[in-house]
Amino acid sequence: MSSPTISAQPRDFFHTKHTARSNVRAMWNRILNVLCVILALLTLVPLISIIVLLLEKGLPLLNWSALTTLPPAAGELGGGFGNAIAGTCIMVGVALALSTPLGILSAIYINEYAPTSRLSHAVRFVAKLLTGIPSIIAGVFAYAIVVIAMGHFSAWAGGFALAILTLPTIILTAEQALLGVPKAYREASYGLGATNFQTISRIVLPDALPAIMTGVMLAVARAAGETAPLIFTALFSPFWLQKLTEPTASLSVLIYNFSTSPDKHQIAMAWTASLVLVILVTITNVTAQVVFRKK
Repeated sequence: MSSPTISAQPRDFFHTKHTARSNVRAMWNRILNVLCVILALLTLVPLISIIVLLLEKGLPLLNWSALTTLPPAAGELGGGFGNAIAGTCIMVGVALALSTPLGILSAIYINEYAPTSRLSHAVRFVAKLLTGIPSIIAGVFAYAIVVIAMGHFSAWAGGFALAILTLPTIILTAEQALLGVPKAYREASYGLGATNFQTISRIVLPDALPAIMTGVMLAVARAAGETAPLIFTALFSPFWLQKLTEPTASLSVLIYNFSTSPDKHQIAMAWTASLVLVILVTITNVTAQVVFRKK
């Protein structure tokens, strides 16, 4: 009659030991979850601090006149940076017009046509190398290639310098976007008799488009905030842009010029221009995510 009691003791012992280990694991899991949440919140502190500072310093002068008028001279009140907004948009547009088609076509070649060729390996290596190149080097290169050849600073030269900086980002993100398309889609397309070009243009690219546009928006964010390349190529102008072959104002250069000025009004205007630049980049990114998100 005592044998059931004796056999039950080991089972109760192991059950208790297993329960204790489970409780310890659950406790450590909760501790690590709380730690991850705390660390994730800490990463938001710099971002929130920057936004709060920009709102505090930039909102007082933010009005329609600041967005549509020319920059004020030292000692003058009022004015704005409308020409710098227009110049930034134009030069970023020129950069995207140059780099986006080339970047996407390069990604298609190295991912869909010859993923293991020497040329593809070289393109990947150069693209990764260019992502770490200082932006001022791109500005000096564009100065030597475009500015000296044309004989003057221009929006074309500024767009060319920004295209050099945006191209590697577009190539690498577009390649990753194409890699994310399931191989089953390609096999199904080939099974239905589609050619390689038809498969890429009608199946692969539409599916990868949201991720590709995310990479393009990352490139826009980098190009819009660059200063050194534009100082070497587009310089600055206190007037409205009349043609692409003349010096052009940009928000980043205006912020640099005004922030180093002894005039308090220009310093305040630099804070407002910084806030506007952040708003423009944010609106561009959000719009792209809404328009090109997967249905």
